Amino acid sequence: MRTSETIATTTETLHITNPSDGSHVGSMTTSSDEEIREAIQEARDAFAAWRSTPAAQRGQALRAAAHALAEREAEVAELHHRETGRDVESALGGVRAAVDTLLQYSELAPVHRGRSLLGAGTALDAMRPEPRGVAAIVTPWNDPIAVSAGLLGAALAMGNTVVHKPSERCPHLGALLGAILSEHLPSGALATVTGGAREGELLVGSPEVDVVAHVGSTHAGERIARSVALTGAHLVRENGGNDALIVDAGVPVQWAAEQAAIGAFTNSGQICTSVERVFVHQEIADAFLEALVAETERWNREGRVGPLVDDRMRDSVHEQVQAAVDRGARLRVGGVVPDGAGSRYPASVLTDCTPDMMVMREETFGPVAPVMVVADFAEALERASADEYGLSGSVLTSHMGHAHEAIDRLRVGTVKINNVFGGAPGGAAQPRGRSGAGFGYGPELLDEMSTVKVVHLEPVPE
Repeated sequence: MRTSETIATTTETLHITNPSDGSHVGSMTTSSDEEIREAIQEARDAFAAWRSTPAAQRGQALRAAAHALAEREAEVAELHHRETGRDVESALGGVRAAVDTLLQYSELAPVHRGRSLLGAGTALDAMRPEPRGVAAIVTPWNDPIAVSAGLLGAALAMGNTVVHKPSERCPHLGALLGAILSEHLPSGALATVTGGAREGELLVGSPEVDVVAHVGSTHAGERIARSVALTGAHLVRENGGNDALIVDAGVPVQWAAEQAAIGAFTNSGQICTSVERVFVHQEIADAFLEALVAETERWNREGRVGPLVDDRMRDSVHEQVQAAVDRGARLRVGGVVPDGAGSRYPASVLTDCTPDMMVMREETFGPVAPVMVVADFAEALERASADEYGLSGSVLTSHMGHAHEAIDRLRVGTVKINNVFGGAPGGAAQPRGRSGAGFGYGPELLDEMSTVKVVHLEPVPE
């Protein structure tokens, strides 16, 4: 990764089209190197005052920002729809989740506690959490408002100042979010910069940045990790996954097919924890596949699969499908690029898949369900775990012993039993392998955005 001293000062223009119909959304110039450096310096200059602001007052500011976002939810959701292709209802749900997350951190951070230690009776010993400093936050396009709100909210509430780079695939949405939130924060506390990988490299590689948080692809996350290793900043990253779904013998076949479709096709498969691989027990494989094909056809017939974010992403998904077919996979549904404007791709099912196929080895990030039949639950666990990634995994089983075995053996941060998108609020997981490191959400994110100082205080001897 290049250092800030060797990157030339250049800008480019990002042209964004609507994935649904190919219409022009807008154009935006990327931030120059000097603008990024200035944003970092302004954040550094604002840090002392923001960290000295009482935590309750920081919470009040964040609460006001959350309410401002709620007041403009329809505007933000509409732009979300036009820039990323996500349907308006789902986009609105993402905005509302963002509001809730900001409100949660506005309440959690002021009561975030250190620990008292048992030292001498004449002394005070404590562990005190403190903000880290300047936070560089780089966020994705697939759930941009909700993900950004979590990282921004935790960083700001703990007393850090922030420079945020949203994805270059939704720069207008990122700029709008930054403008709404910044109105209720002191100058320099939150800045938004625009650009792609080059601008991101300059931001995260700055020696003036103290903590880096990234949600996005594994490729980008690993580049960031190499850069941060040179600066010493604290790094939190949630990156790609290759999440497996295990379908055990003895489960209701139609329900299992519905769960597989929900996991693989929701938001067109563009969710970090989407189902990317399906392992089904041979005892129910035929019936399950018949039900999954019918369920997939229904999703396509009812228009439940929206567009992918752009043509580049659709081409990548289609290449993986075609490569699997070329290596012997059987295409049961979908797999054909539709005519017309936009970047739609149908929900697709592949069978006769093998572990060496890219669609089984790498994150497809599209509405594709590749299926492999296994002899028993033990083989399913073994194959699900034979993976470089470790974000999450799902298991459908009526066997309590199998459920506990999966919880113990799956090398992932999150295990979901009998609901591919289930989970209570407040959970926080640490990804494994190439999927990242650190708590990227939940109350524990406040720990990532702070550092601990041990204090020992005793009186001067008389």
